[in-house]
Amino acid sequence: MADKLSPEQKLERKRHSMAHVMAEAVLDMFPTAQIAIGPAIDTGFYYDFDLPRQLVNDDLAVIEEKMKEIIKSDRKFVRTEVTRDEAREKFKDQKYKLELLESIPEGETVTLYNQGNFTDLCRGPHVESTKKLDPRSFKLMNIAAAYWRGKESNPMLTRIYGTAWNNKKDLDAYLTKLKDIEKRDHRKLGKELDLFSMHEEAGPGLVYWHPKGARIRGVIEDFWRKEHYKNGYEMVYTPHVGKSWLWETSGHLDFYHDGMYPPMEMDKADYYAKPMNCPFHIMIYNNTKRSYRDLPLRWAELGTVYRYEKAGALHGLLRVRGFTQDDAHLFVTPEQVDDEILTVLKFSLNMLHSFGFQEIKAYLSTRPEKAVGEPERWATATEALKKAIEKEGLEYEVDEGGGAFYGPKIDLKIKDAIGRAWQLSTVQFDFNLPERFNMTFTDKDGQEKRPYMIHRALLGSIERFFGVLLEHYAGAFPAWLAPEQVKIIPVGDNCFDYCKELEGKLRMEEFRASADLSDDHMKVKIKNAQLNKVPYMLVVGEKEMESGEFSVRLRTGKQQKWGDYDSFVKKLHSIVDSHQIEL
Repeated sequence: MADKLSPEQKLERKRHSMAHVMAEAVLDMFPTAQIAIGPAIDTGFYYDFDLPRQLVNDDLAVIEEKMKEIIKSDRKFVRTEVTRDEAREKFKDQKYKLELLESIPEGETVTLYNQGNFTDLCRGPHVESTKKLDPRSFKLMNIAAAYWRGKESNPMLTRIYGTAWNNKKDLDAYLTKLKDIEKRDHRKLGKELDLFSMHEEAGPGLVYWHPKGARIRGVIEDFWRKEHYKNGYEMVYTPHVGKSWLWETSGHLDFYHDGMYPPMEMDKADYYAKPMNCPFHIMIYNNTKRSYRDLPLRWAELGTVYRYEKAGALHGLLRVRGFTQDDAHLFVTPEQVDDEILTVLKFSLNMLHSFGFQEIKAYLSTRPEKAVGEPERWATATEALKKAIEKEGLEYEVDEGGGAFYGPKIDLKIKDAIGRAWQLSTVQFDFNLPERFNMTFTDKDGQEKRPYMIHRALLGSIERFFGVLLEHYAGAFPAWLAPEQVKIIPVGDNCFDYCKELEGKLRMEEFRASADLSDDHMKVKIKNAQLNKVPYMLVVGEKEMESGEFSVRLRTGKQQKWGDYDSFVKKLHSIVDSHQIEL
């Protein structure tokens, strides 16, 4: 009886089989090549090779043609069980395969898969034959470098990535989506729109905010603070460095040492740049004796932290070494847990909705095998998280045992304009730090008890959120976020003074407006404003100066009549103040 496979499992088999076909094609091209591993991945497959020469992009077309020949030849994928000695003999000239063979646990069956002239050490499974693969449904994408088994001390191998789908239609759809992703790449848009830059020579993974990017960031942060005050939070500010005692007590030096910058010696003591804000907030808590009447305490901070990410992991704004967490910590009594979690979840959703994200899914991570804190506390915290998710009617998945050792958590993932999922908000319980720092409050019965501590980030980090937001809107931010909301474009030199006056009046209304008084032709000025994705343009000529009425040009090219200046201001305030998303 044939296996009953899901569509996803069938596609995974095709992708794994494609990896073997590619390996055969590469060995046909380079008979002395050493082959390593070739798994299926989310969008296709890859295979790692130790080759006699460096590959160039033109080689990919040659390998693709060889793969198509192999596919059309209808070669069977034949599974064979062998002894370890037989496998050693088979791969005596393939050092990476021999190393993989030695890592197979004793007692586990060793299997080979063969198609045509190619044999691989592989658990499988694969399709029945290459005929099951559509030669029009795959494409080799790029060449990369990869350390053997991901260790920097190991040899550097050549990795070839490919994408594979069920048919040409699915492949074309994926390639079209990739083009859209490329157009939306926040690194590309950041440069084109002059929002931010990064300078390898001055320190990798560190962000330089340009005036336009800083404007948007300022709007985000101002809104963030305003909403936090409305939701019962207080702001705190804490240092950028702390003595080693702080990180020894928190456990970061044990659990997170590789992600921290090296210490700085001052006053005969080691100081570390902070990778997280939480120990500092605890220091403030412990500065005063607390009563149950003081709780809940909700403290928020836009705190810049520093984490030593590996150079190869850095990626624009999405993975950096210095970033600002939109951090908050809640200190609550056990009786307050349910209400606080529901309030935090509502707050998170409202914030994400305000920025235009509507598709949101929750992930609930529960107690792992190794955990701190009493099981009763875990049960209470997990149930509070689950109840809040269900009360809000959110779609969710449970990740059994996926919580951190110090508490369960909720992660919220949004879908952007082209359907990509991004993890943003996190609500995380912590039973570890209150114990380590001996945090207490005096309860109603006069007894000293431990508070519950909740770590919470709504946007994650300002840098990463900005990158996600930039790609979501492809740089065309809604008017309330746009670095420039109105561009005033004079038809001729005789309108310059009027346009300059108009700029001043709009700025007094707290709009981000400017007049383009350059020597460029009017059409060039309009084109520049559109390229800079300015939401609204006022084209001003003698007619507009005399009537005082304006025709508003949208960045989409559409024209709208908004009446006189007062009507324009009223309309624009309505759009900006309500955080309207669509133009």
